[in-house]
Amino acid sequence: MEGNTAWILTSAALVLFMVPGLALFYGGMVRAKNALNMLNMNMWCLGIVPVVWVLLGWSLASGDSGRSWLGDLSVVGLKGVHDVEGLASFAFLMTFACITPALISGAVADRMKFSAWMVFVPIWSLVVYAPVVYWIYGADGWIFNLPAHDFAGGTAIHVNAGAAALALAIVLGKRSGWPQNRPAPHNVPFVMLGAGILWFGWFGFNAGSALAANGAAAQAFVNTFLAAAAGMVAWMLVELAKTGKASTIGMASGVVAALVAITPAAGFVGSMHSLVFGAFAGVICFYAIEAKFRLGFDDSLDVVGIHLVGGVVGGVLLGFMADSSAVPGGDFIDGVFFGGGVLLWNQILSIVVVAAFSFVATFVIAKVLDKVIGLRVSESTEMAGLDVSDHGEAAYVIDG
Repeated sequence: MEGNTAWILTSAALVLFMVPGLALFYGGMVRAKNALNMLNMNMWCLGIVPVVWVLLGWSLASGDSGRSWLGDLSVVGLKGVHDVEGLASFAFLMTFACITPALISGAVADRMKFSAWMVFVPIWSLVVYAPVVYWIYGADGWIFNLPAHDFAGGTAIHVNAGAAALALAIVLGKRSGWPQNRPAPHNVPFVMLGAGILWFGWFGFNAGSALAANGAAAQAFVNTFLAAAAGMVAWMLVELAKTGKASTIGMASGVVAALVAITPAAGFVGSMHSLVFGAFAGVICFYAIEAKFRLGFDDSLDVVGIHLVGGVVGGVLLGFMADSSAVPGGDFIDGVFFGGGVLLWNQILSIVVVAAFSFVATFVIAKVLDKVIGLRVSESTEMAGLDVSDHGEAAYVIDG
């Protein structure tokens, strides 16, 4: 038991470290005048979400209500939770709750008021994130009992955040001058550093989701490494074929897209199949990002193309490739390629419902907040940059 607890707590620390990694990943992609704003949008999630999670979120996401759609108030404020296992589980899941809204921030870069973001995050965490987590992981949750598989959050986190990002980007509207004016990343080394931190933390994200130091955790660890490597290679090959150049941003994006795709399947597939997940994600997400220009929505940092699409790729492939014989101690429904059949349709149903719910609920939240406090900065503020207007600071100051 002590070894399992140590692994869960270590994994929680790794997932927490992903938030500043994501801040660097996103922060390097925006213009210099908005770098601090992006860092702060991500770090705000480490401040407000734990407060919301301990007061109400964890109970709604995991309470033993007997309902299929939402938990109860039985563990509000950690009421009655004094055992080591309960506290470790709470801490681990809290880090997931922190990073999920942080993912959304990339879609609204350069134009959303920080004050509006401060209000949006806690509301979204309670109204959208908590119910979806209960559906997928709660003992009485309707998706859990279909059953559909989601080992570490491909649907609960990435599809959920990606659909929300699309809704919020649509409500906010396009950046001034987009798509004719496509601002270049101001600090590409930050992007690569952030991607490296995300990859490092993702071992806790995926392998930690076994909730024990066991064979499933080891398999998830291996799958996470292999998928990310395959995603990088696949993205680079497509980019070379299309543009003749191998970009740093492309290399980092291929890694993250593949990590997203393997997340729902990390503890449900064999090692060689993880290469398929990574390669498919690298190729499909590359083209999904290009689609936003044809469809006309301004997802600033490609949250939809990587997280929504990558989560869908992983969840659907899992319906084909789930293999209980490949995972030590595997006890779950197999995919189509291994004698199953119903799992594929359950995967598709769960993905579609979560994406639709997240999109609609986020759209409504955004519309209400826009009417009440306003979501978007003024055009003059957008041109000047949000660092000075919303934070009173500049990322780079040159004396003299």
